[in-house]
Amino acid sequence: MLGDWLIVPSSSKDRLFIALLPPEDVQEVANQIKQHFADIYNSRAAQTSPPHITLQPPFDWEQSDLPRLEEHLEIFARNQYPIPVTLQGFGSFPPRVIFIQPLKTPELMAIQKTLMVNLEQSLKIVHQASKNRPFSPHVTVAFRDLSRHNFRLAWEEFASQELNFSFTVNQLTLLKHNGHCWQIHREFPFAIPDYLKT
Repeated sequence: MLGDWLIVPSSSKDRLFIALLPPEDVQEVANQIKQHFADIYNSRAAQTSPPHITLQPPFDWEQSDLPRLEEHLEIFARNQYPIPVTLQGFGSFPPRVIFIQPLKTPELMAIQKTLMVNLEQSLKIVHQASKNRPFSPHVTVAFRDLSRHNFRLAWEEFASQELNFSFTVNQLTLLKHNGHCWQIHREFPFAIPDYLKT
């Protein structure tokens, strides 16, 4: 699963993934937690991307064909409504991953499935491992370089910690790897619900 994040693309391709990003104040809290893992548990890998919920895991895409992908995502997003998200406490994928736990709401589960099916059918973007397991949304705060020993210590600290945020995500985000870290490449706004239109 996490090996997907390590592959270096050839020079003619970009390494991309698609996600939902929390608002800035929630990102700030998540980044503080990531810093805690760096300072206390010597785990810095999660600091290479902004806090996010992955919808489409990393894939390679021809740089020259990026406009076609962007146009496709723009159309897709215009046909989706904003996604309510609730973050509640922490979860883990032993023996290395600790994350902030989003609730598996119908809206969150649906957009992930809809996006992956859409990308496979329209652009032949397929992440085979994700097709073979249920979607488990998460906002990673430590992974890959978190040792097994430090995982056990950190999970003792975080397993019962309370954390609660509720917010609405109004756009889909495409992130691109620059060779060192993941950066926001472009955001694609969702449709505005009728009740918000003036």
